[in-house]
Amino acid sequence: MQNTDKANKYAANRFSIAPMLDWTDRHCRYFHRILSKNALLYTEMVTTGAIIHGKGDFLAYNEEEHPLALQLGGSNPVDLAHCAKLAVERGYDEINLNVGCPSDRVQNGRFGACLMGEAELVAHCVAAMKEVVDVPVTVKTRIGIDDQDSYDFLVDFVRTVSEKGGCTDFTIHARKAWLSGLSPKENREIPPLDYPRVYQLKKDFPHLTMGINGGITSLDQCEEHLQFMDGVMVGREAYQSPYMLAEVDSRLFGSNAPIIKRSDAVKAMFPYIEAELSKGTYLNHISRHMLGLFQNMPGARQWRRYISENAHKPGSGIEVLEAALAKIPEHLDV
Repeated sequence: MQNTDKANKYAANRFSIAPMLDWTDRHCRYFHRILSKNALLYTEMVTTGAIIHGKGDFLAYNEEEHPLALQLGGSNPVDLAHCAKLAVERGYDEINLNVGCPSDRVQNGRFGACLMGEAELVAHCVAAMKEVVDVPVTVKTRIGIDDQDSYDFLVDFVRTVSEKGGCTDFTIHARKAWLSGLSPKENREIPPLDYPRVYQLKKDFPHLTMGINGGITSLDQCEEHLQFMDGVMVGREAYQSPYMLAEVDSRLFGSNAPIIKRSDAVKAMFPYIEAELSKGTYLNHISRHMLGLFQNMPGARQWRRYISENAHKPGSGIEVLEAALAKIPEHLDV
């Protein structure tokens, strides 16, 4: 897997930012890459149907985003293999299969978390992709679904997918998923977290690479998890308070590079924003991912408000961000 820090001894999946639908688009990932050079970035989940039959380029990304993983949604081994091959031809560093999303739309398409109940099929899907690509094929899953939530069920799933599918890399969301009765948002909050169960899974499968996901909100917590796991994946916190990513390289990857200031991260986006605006992209499609940059700092509310009130206006450009930056006291820009 590609890594921008040649001297870094750690794999990129030591810290990753979760695939989040409607959030981790290419504009978001470009911004996150400015804050961390080493974190593994994921696309939003893209279905095989969208790639094969959809209008538009669902595999588009910026070269600066590496290391970058594509998360696929699907359950047809032939289609998954086809899409994985297309993705690798485009330069993606990893292909990840979604076995964790509990939404109704996903279930109706027979993919996502419901696939936990079909370990043999998941193994078949992984094997089909591995046969045609030379990058890691990984699985992101839950610790259980509905009443199938025993530790034995989880062990059987991982054993089947690893032994029959050849998967050596799993990210485990430390909650089970309810396939009916809870919304996707509720499924991220209501089922209780069970970190010890995920730690035990890693202990029982020491030869597999395993990351942990779910409810992680600080780098201190990441460091704690890394005492037991190979990697940590952070979702909403990395999006809503993105400046936490600025310390990822130094604290989790051992980088000696200076930590970027918030204002410098904004200015580093200007060439990208101007290039995108010239292609017809609206400013708010990019700036919405930057709203949390000054979270919990004086001026943060004014920063968010100014951008929210002005970035959507026709003709808006980087002057909106420059004016929003002026709302932040200079001596607090650290």
